[in-house]
Amino acid sequence: MFKTLITIAIAAMVITGLSAVGAKAAVKSQTINYEVGKKIFTGYLAYDNAQSGKRPGIIVVHEWWGHDAYARKRADMLAKQGYTALALDMYGTGKLAKHPKDAMSFMMAATKSADIMKARFLAAYELLKEHATVDRSKTAAIGYCFGGNVAVNMALAGVDLDAAVAFHSTLTRWIKDTPKGLKTKIRVFNGANDPFLKKPKVAAFDAVMKVSGADYKHIYYPGVVHSFTNPAATEKGKKLKLPLAYDAKADKDSWRQTLELFRRVFK
Repeated sequence: MFKTLITIAIAAMVITGLSAVGAKAAVKSQTINYEVGKKIFTGYLAYDNAQSGKRPGIIVVHEWWGHDAYARKRADMLAKQGYTALALDMYGTGKLAKHPKDAMSFMMAATKSADIMKARFLAAYELLKEHATVDRSKTAAIGYCFGGNVAVNMALAGVDLDAAVAFHSTLTRWIKDTPKGLKTKIRVFNGANDPFLKKPKVAAFDAVMKVSGADYKHIYYPGVVHSFTNPAATEKGKKLKLPLAYDAKADKDSWRQTLELFRRVFK
């Protein structure tokens, strides 16, 4: 059992843009502070305030750099598609890495144990489901890099998710149990030339998915490397001498397939 104290402090609410629903529709965003294990975390909630009725809720899990503008951008993009999205914080307020050493330190602390990782995820997950716009019976999670690992691990841990989608994920497993009859639909999108993606981990994950019986697909993009969905990846890769690069085609296709999955799952 995970006992998580959640306190909400809405720090800001702004209109961020027009929704695809119509000219009068606008996405509203809220910066939300919440508490997990006596530590403060800062999330970002986005939804279309002009849309009536409840809708699916989707968790967005950030890259290993931490909760940043990119994670919030994806939450806004989901809100424009008619979902309520919460970009959670796995590290704690203000913990945003500029160097891989810091990112590694933050990630190790967040995944020190499966209990810690799950408690941090569930705090945001429960917060999302409590929002007035969310249909509690319809939820999913998406994640990028480290965040993709978290999304699929939460499905393996038994969190009630209709879908879990991982982008440029290394498929690291912190949840060692292999579930059977897994109902969560799993999608993984990776660059075929991503040097961080190791064959033994992929093989082990594929084996777990086979035993679980999940609806699972792993899509590879030829010639594409790590962090291909993030437009800032190429510049960051050059600066830090890391194999990171944005790929517009892979980004567009993986997003299209994700939205198609959600339409099928939440129909």
